[in-house]
Amino acid sequence: MHRTRALLISSSTVHGSGFLDQPEPFIRDFLRDRKRVHFVPFALLDQDGYTSTVRERLGRMDLEVVPLRTLDDLREAEAIFVGGGNTWRLLKILYERELLAPIRDAVKSGVAYMGSSAGSNIAGPTIRTTNDMPIVEVPSTNALNLVPYQISPHYLDAEPGTTHMGETREERITQFHEENVTPVIGLREGSALLAENGTTTLLGERPARVFLKRQEPFEVEPGERIEFP
Repeated sequence: MHRTRALLISSSTVHGSGFLDQPEPFIRDFLRDRKRVHFVPFALLDQDGYTSTVRERLGRMDLEVVPLRTLDDLREAEAIFVGGGNTWRLLKILYERELLAPIRDAVKSGVAYMGSSAGSNIAGPTIRTTNDMPIVEVPSTNALNLVPYQISPHYLDAEPGTTHMGETREERITQFHEENVTPVIGLREGSALLAENGTTTLLGERPARVFLKRQEPFEVEPGERIEFP
């Protein structure tokens, strides 16, 4: 039986809307009757300020927000929200506080998991598809492994006619698959993944791009399940 339930949001803010405005319907539906959210603020330097921002915003959804900083906090959690920022810093602090495995176990035991950007990145097996700069050293790139695929949040398509000569997101993911076999979902802004009952469904406004080793990428439309041939 799959008990893992995860809502993995590409970005907290979408152009033209405020913080968590666009994914608010997904959040409300996902949390259902859960009224208390334990927030993990480690991806930003100002953890107290970040927690205050999330507390005010989720408070407008009639949700109580408390910080999750220690194992004792986790023992009381019924829902966890891991915010965005720098994925490397987030993972480093989770390792330092010995929270990575306990969070994984809690979610697999039925605690709801919600992530945005960096918080979505760490839901995969590793953070090797993050676009964040490695501003800190991490003990390992291994992450929560709540879902069997990598996530590339804020996915950007190549611009036709561009003169930019750096790698596109698609080229970077192709390089990832030169050394790894795990599927990758390019999650465009305004989109989210709902993982429950062993399946993943795309939510939001835009298609997702799915990458498999030695295969052509393909698009999945909002409302569709993401399946890997």
